Amino acid sequence: MAGIWSEVWTLCLILALGTLDPSPAPREKPHDFRRILLGLDKCNACVGTSICKKFFKDEIRFERWLTAQSNLSSADVRSYEGNYTDSTAGWRPVVLSQLMSPHLHEISDNSICTSAGKGKSCSIEAVLRATSRFQSWVRSNILLPSMVKGLVTPMLRCPSQRLLDRIVRRYFEVTDVGSVQMKHFSEKDKLRLLYTLAVNQQPLILQMFPGTEGWPFLRYHGSCGRVMVWAGSRPLRSLFNSPLERRADIVYQLLHITQSLSANSLQFSLFYTSVSEDMFGTLDDSRVFIVDASTIGIIDLQEGHSPDEDLLPEHLDVFSCLSGSCARPPPCETVRATQSLTLLCKHVLNKLLVPNDVQSGQLPRAAVIELANCADQSQSDQRIIAAIQALKDILQTLRACSTFYGYRYPECLYSDKF
Repeated sequence: MAGIWSEVWTLCLILALGTLDPSPAPREKPHDFRRILLGLDKCNACVGTSICKKFFKDEIRFERWLTAQSNLSSADVRSYEGNYTDSTAGWRPVVLSQLMSPHLHEISDNSICTSAGKGKSCSIEAVLRATSRFQSWVRSNILLPSMVKGLVTPMLRCPSQRLLDRIVRRYFEVTDVGSVQMKHFSEKDKLRLLYTLAVNQQPLILQMFPGTEGWPFLRYHGSCGRVMVWAGSRPLRSLFNSPLERRADIVYQLLHITQSLSANSLQFSLFYTSVSEDMFGTLDDSRVFIVDASTIGIIDLQEGHSPDEDLLPEHLDVFSCLSGSCARPPPCETVRATQSLTLLCKHVLNKLLVPNDVQSGQLPRAAVIELANCADQSQSDQRIIAAIQALKDILQTLRACSTFYGYRYPECLYSDKF
């Protein structure tokens, strides 16, 4: 069996490298290729294996990174562009991303070994399995708040039982999905979920709040080793110099989806803990999506959460720092109702609506004034919310109705708002 997989990986590698410069150059062996890229040798301290067959069958292909062999060992490259296919559709763009950069993964893995007095080389899975935290996971069929205490993932800042139940029920990396109990989880499944929660919540957010249910997140295709795959999009920064009509539509969408995250039928308030333009992207129909969900926090408006308490020594272990930071997030009580809007206005919207738009007469000066009020943390929540509504009213008049905006066309033809 091992020989078969080796031949498959060799074939995939030859196909991928077929367009490279034919001049002699050292090539990665199939085993090294797999080890460096997917991190399968580190499982079950990884995300999952749900999409590995796609890699083996060459139904996931990488694009630019294979044309530069140096990227294979880059300490900073974390995400790659690629294409994905299945029996129902042709090739579609996807993003293939590691949980962390290779450099941070190396630091994290070393910290796991040193935590057990093993130097810098050890069986990472064996060390994590022996921890008291994981042993509590093994003994329980319900994911309890006490079992995630001390993890710095933003969505676990103030976990409720209802939130943890949703994580388990929507976990795509197990064979039987849909139950809030983990009876169908093997120990390796539990370790993968715990490891993902400790390192990067991105794949879990995409599974918990899928775009097919109206959430502004891209489709999650699956994971293999330490690589997760989701739908590709166009970077938001590439549209900073587009016509005002396009930028106004983007700003309107950004404000709308940010407000919808905090007020939805599920009674989960999703909020930004930090914001940059790289957090968002657009599709061919001009819809805006959240591309990077790794910094989103969640507050349960229906069930609430346990009071923020000082962590005991048993709550702080090797899992507490696997994300590259040991910093504990501020208490939930410090999250303002307008925190997401203020961060959005301050770090993204001011790059889409600029003073030159006012000077050219295309954008009313009131829009820039309201944008400044939104970005001002010293303003009251009521004033910031009023500024957002005033800004949306202005932007609404600038949004065009055309086939270019396929996400709302032809519906906009029959609306008096356009």
